[in-house]
Amino acid sequence: MSNVLILGGHGKVALRLAPLLVGRGDTVTSVVRNPDHEADVAATGARPLVADIESLGTEQLTDLLEGHDAVVWSAGAGGGDASRTYAVDRDAAIRSMDAAVAAGVRRYVMVSYLGAGPGHGVPPGDSFHAYAEAKAAADEHLRGTSLAYTILGPGRLTLDEPTGRIEVVGGDVDGDTAVTRGDVAAAVAATLHDDSTVGRTIDFRNGRVPIAVAIRASGQ
Repeated sequence: MSNVLILGGHGKVALRLAPLLVGRGDTVTSVVRNPDHEADVAATGARPLVADIESLGTEQLTDLLEGHDAVVWSAGAGGGDASRTYAVDRDAAIRSMDAAVAAGVRRYVMVSYLGAGPGHGVPPGDSFHAYAEAKAAADEHLRGTSLAYTILGPGRLTLDEPTGRIEVVGGDVDGDTAVTRGDVAAAVAATLHDDSTVGRTIDFRNGRVPIAVAIRASGQ
């Protein structure tokens, strides 16, 4: 059993992740910015905690993370304003990593996206550019920390019913990269309890291999 903190607790992935973790015996706290979302989080079995991670400094985040075994970053600005995208997806994410180190948290799982990195190839004029840049910076910072991290890179997210199966991919990917949010949540849950994923970046889409098997086999 682990004491897990989910940042971005009202997101579509996080709301699917929390009951999976609770169901296997983990204690889950889900951080939300809007107090109106507390009931939705509580319905998953997680404890809702209202905090605006965009405005919290590293010391305040350290206090928030204190006592947890693992942190899941599933937060995001949601696109639109570039300055807020950088503030949340890059700056707040990086502060949360530094806070996790300071708080003595061992495990950190980042929900990123397939293709993230300095070579993302998104041109400056594209509305996705700020997010791509922010994620590249955040993921790179995480790799340089002492945390037992895993970066998960799901493909195009859908709201289809989860399949329980994925395909781990690398490099140029042919065809549709779609993956259900439910399967992303299951991949996070499997990753948290599989130390073979530590120090790895795992890009994936829906496929034919059971999720726990796929993420373990990709590291062999």
